[in-house]
Amino acid sequence: MGLFTKDIKTMDDLFVHQLQDIYYAEKQLVKALPTMADRATNPELKQGFLDHLDQTKTHVSRLEQVFKLHGATVKAVDCPAIDGIINEANETAGEVEDKAVLDAALINAAQAAEHYEITRYGSLVAWAKQLGRNDCASILQETLDEEKATDQKLTALAEKKINARAVA
Repeated sequence: MGLFTKDIKTMDDLFVHQLQDIYYAEKQLVKALPTMADRATNPELKQGFLDHLDQTKTHVSRLEQVFKLHGATVKAVDCPAIDGIINEANETAGEVEDKAVLDAALINAAQAAEHYEITRYGSLVAWAKQLGRNDCASILQETLDEEKATDQKLTALAEKKINARAVA
């Protein structure tokens, strides 16, 4: 089912479709984060990726909870956006020889994924509220808050250490 197909007729259909999209994205990130951690040379960045891996596994569980609360089947649909972000990260990381620059590239890739997730969760929270599903909205809001916090941590790490080291 594509985003703008006849299968999406109502706001509820769109809500469920986007749940399926972000569910796929989170599951792909569970697979990608260990590789990012392995590639990182800065210990704080490496640990940050591992911490976010644990958090992402919790996000997957929360999404499964939202599916059930909403009465929808737990299902993922392909998300070309997250696949593209992950593929681009892998290609870029494979091209960077300087380890300090590699850490900067990894932060950039991680923030691209975070920004995608923030966009999706923000819409899902708003839609859940519009659909009268405050129970779902509160669960999704918790994840949205964590994604924003992760993005802020990545920005702080980049600005305080990683980017300066990459330029030196």
